[in-house]
Amino acid sequence: MCMNHCCRVSFQNVLGSVLVLISVSSCTMVGPDYQSPNTVTPDKWHQSLPGATSSNRAEIQAWWRNYNDSKLNRLIGLAEGKNLTLAQAKERIEQARAARTVARSGLFPFVDGTGGYTRSRTTENGSSSFGGVSSDTYSLGFDTGWEIDFWGRNRRLVEAAAANEAASVEFMRDALVSLYAEVAVTYLEIRTVEERIQITRRNLGTQKDSVKLAQERLDAGLVPEQDVTQAQANQANTEATIPQLRQQRAAALSRLAVLLGMYPGEVDHLIGTSAKIPMPAKSVARGLPADLLRARPDLRAAERSLAAATANIGVQKADLYPQFTLGGTFALQAASSRDVLESGSRNYGFGPGFRWQLFSAGRVRSLVKIEESRTREAYHAYENAVLTAVSEVESSMAELSEERNRLAALDRALEAAKKSNDLIKRNYKNGLVPFQNVLDAERVVLQTEDNRAFSRGKIAAAYARLYKALGGGARVQSK
Repeated sequence: MCMNHCCRVSFQNVLGSVLVLISVSSCTMVGPDYQSPNTVTPDKWHQSLPGATSSNRAEIQAWWRNYNDSKLNRLIGLAEGKNLTLAQAKERIEQARAARTVARSGLFPFVDGTGGYTRSRTTENGSSSFGGVSSDTYSLGFDTGWEIDFWGRNRRLVEAAAANEAASVEFMRDALVSLYAEVAVTYLEIRTVEERIQITRRNLGTQKDSVKLAQERLDAGLVPEQDVTQAQANQANTEATIPQLRQQRAAALSRLAVLLGMYPGEVDHLIGTSAKIPMPAKSVARGLPADLLRARPDLRAAERSLAAATANIGVQKADLYPQFTLGGTFALQAASSRDVLESGSRNYGFGPGFRWQLFSAGRVRSLVKIEESRTREAYHAYENAVLTAVSEVESSMAELSEERNRLAALDRALEAAKKSNDLIKRNYKNGLVPFQNVLDAERVVLQTEDNRAFSRGKIAAAYARLYKALGGGARVQSK
C-alpha cells in the first residue's frame, strides 16, 4: 500500500512538473518575431505612357484577351494545363506542404509500438552455478516521447515551414505569369514572321514586274542587258530571305511547343498560318508602383522567404538552452506467451528529462550567426526584387512608348517610299532615270515594309512584357 501511495505521489509530482513546463513554454519563443519590411516605392512612374489608365486588375488578370485572338486564348489554356515547368512548380508545393506537416509533428508526442520474442541460454562455463539454462521472453508494449517546446523551437520550425509553403505557392504563380507572357510573345513572333513572309512575297511580285519591264525595254533596244540582270539579281536576293524567315518561324514554333508540352507538328496544326499580327488596345491598366508589392508573385515569394529565414533564427537559438522531454515505456513481458496479457506482466517507466549543450566549441552560436546572415541576405534579395520589378515596368513602358513613335515614323516612311517608287518607275518608262533608281526604290519599299511589320510585332510583344512586369495573370493578395 505504501508502494502504491509512493507511485501516486511520484506520478503527481511528475505530472505537476510537466504541466508547469507546458504552461511556461506556451508563451516562450526565442528569436525575433517576423515583421513585414516597410518598403518605400516611388509615388509615380518615371516613364510616361500615353493611354495608360489607373489600375484595373480585371484587365491585368486576363490581359491576353485584349488581343482578341481566339488561338492565343486557346494556347494560354493549353499551356496552363500541359507546361512541364509549371507541373514541377506544383510538385514543389506538394513537397512544401508535406514538409510543413513534418514540422508540425514535432509539436506532438510520438508513440512507437514494440514487441518481440527472445530465446536465451546461459553459458555452462561461467561462474554461475546455473549455467546451461534456457529461457523464453515474450514482450508487447509501446514507447512514447515528447519534446516540450519550452523555447519555441518546434513552433519556429512550423513558422518557417508555413512561410516556405507560401513561398512555393508564389513561385508557382510567378512561373504561371512568366508562362503566359512567354506563350504570347512566342506566338506573336510567329505571326510577325508570317506577316514578313507575306510582305516579301508581295514585293517579289513587284520585282518580277520590274524584270519583265526591263526585258521589254531591252527587247525594244532602249536599255542595256545590265538592267535585266540587275533586276533578276534583286529578285533572287529577295527570294533568298524567305528561307531565313521560315527558319525563324520553325525555331519559334519549337519554343512554343516546349511551352505547351507538345511537339512542333501538333502546334503547327493547331495555330495554322496568318499574315496578321494581333494588336491589343492602346490603353494599359498599369496602376502605381506600390501595387507591384501585392500584384507580383515573385515579390510575395521573396517576402515569404524572408519570413522563413527569420523564423530559422529562433530554431537555432533554441539550441542555446536546455531541451526538456517527457518519455515513457510500457510493456508486457513474460516467459510464456500465455502470461503476456496478465496484469502481473506489466513493466513500465516514465519521467521528464533534459539535454543541454554546455560546450560545443562555438558551433551553436555560429549556426545562429549563419541564420542571421541568411535573413539579412533574404532582406536584401527582397529589396532588390522590388527594385527589379519597378525597373522592368519602367523599361517595358519605355520600350512600348518609343516603339510606337518608331512605328509612326515608319508609317510615314512607307507612304513616301511607295509614292517615290511609283514616280521613279514612271520616269524610267519615259527614259528619264536609270534602272538603278528603280532597284533602289523597290529595296527601300521592301525594307520599310519589313521594318514596319517587325515594329508592329515588337509593340504587340511589348504589351505582353509590360503586363508580365505588372504581375498580369497572377491572383492578387487582398490588403
